[in-house]
Amino acid sequence: MQQHRLSQIGLSRSLKLSQLLIFDRVLETGSILHAAQEMRLSQPAVTKVIQELEISFQGALFARSNRGVVPTDLGRVVGRRVKSLLAEFRHMTEEVDQFRFGGAGHIVVGTLISASAHLLPAAITKLKERSPDVLVTVKEGPTAQMFPALATGEVDIVVGRLPEVELPLSDAFPLTHHALFEDSLSVVVGSGHDIARAPNTSLRDLATMPWILPTTESPLRAAVEKMFRAAGLQLPSDLVESLSVLTNLGLLLDAPRVGVMPHVAAIQFVRSGLLRILDIRETGSFGTVGYSVRSKKVLSPACEAFIECLHAVAKS
Repeated sequence: MQQHRLSQIGLSRSLKLSQLLIFDRVLETGSILHAAQEMRLSQPAVTKVIQELEISFQGALFARSNRGVVPTDLGRVVGRRVKSLLAEFRHMTEEVDQFRFGGAGHIVVGTLISASAHLLPAAITKLKERSPDVLVTVKEGPTAQMFPALATGEVDIVVGRLPEVELPLSDAFPLTHHALFEDSLSVVVGSGHDIARAPNTSLRDLATMPWILPTTESPLRAAVEKMFRAAGLQLPSDLVESLSVLTNLGLLLDAPRVGVMPHVAAIQFVRSGLLRILDIRETGSFGTVGYSVRSKKVLSPACEAFIECLHAVAKS
């Protein structure tokens, strides 16, 4: 036990922040060369740092692949902790700067497709009206990417569709979920195409058309598949899978293709004259839209102010 304790002390003393920053970039880029280029270091210098860390952790952190390097099991364990440490360092730096210089703070927001078109922009606008000096960084991605980033502190809050309670993802990380409102699904098409003017369209009428569906790991995809099953239909054969709002909008405007969006997101494009929502009786519930934060973690003043703005927008 005493020897183990001494080895822990030795490890903590030998680690340097610069080493952890380099390790994190190698982990993110999957390449020693790319990490070196990003950090303006030589490739041998980065290689040396990784070798020093492997000596400290007494095991290989990366294995070579035909595309670069991939983390070993030990590397993944170290990677999760390193991300948490770097996130805590960021929070500490921001708090100290705010104390010393009166800065307004910084908030990193993870967003899902259900929030990126209306809820999030409106909340950011309201926050900037109140506190224009707050720096807001937005990172967009699927739930499977955003929740781990939230758990490690890479993002401060995730805004979008909340996972169902019965799904493993709902309690896979130490997160707390807060509901804002219930949303429904909308089937949409480009407003300039003939199908936008067709009356009394049903899901069966549209089943043979080209569609845009969310990717399979998205909770929105599960809601869409449920909609087709309830109508006794197979998924369309002509598919594009995408979670990119801009890509989907471009596809819908370019050709007579059908897409699905949360209603609150779709209505923004309808008001702009870009899309039309089809009156499809088979469309059902999209789910609960809200925000997620780390459990038992003190929120920064900037994050608390942003949450107040989320609630204000949701009420309106």
